[in-house]
Amino acid sequence: MSKPITDKAEVSIDFPDKFYMGSFGRGSRYDITADDEGIHLHLDRQGAEKRHVGFHVHYYLLADMLQAMGDAIAKVDKLEPQHRARLLEAVSRWKALD
Repeated sequence: MSKPITDKAEVSIDFPDKFYMGSFGRGSRYDITADDEGIHLHLDRQGAEKRHVGFHVHYYLLADMLQAMGDAIAKVDKLEPQHRARLLEAVSRWKALD
């Protein structure tokens, strides 16, 4: 079930002879599902400029990415308090894996 994007996502793909860039804002939606191999993330933008992006990320890469995200975010000096609170709330959901 897709959910509205509450902030913004930007995607860029740079091939040797092509470059694609798109944004997904508050009028867009996302969907995340999981299977035995990893997660599937889909971003959808409706309207005049329709866009769809899909990713399938396997669990070892997802774990590496989550760790790297935590390390990168920990280095942000002026993280907005509301962003920090929302991130901590989201991370607390991972306890369901135990």
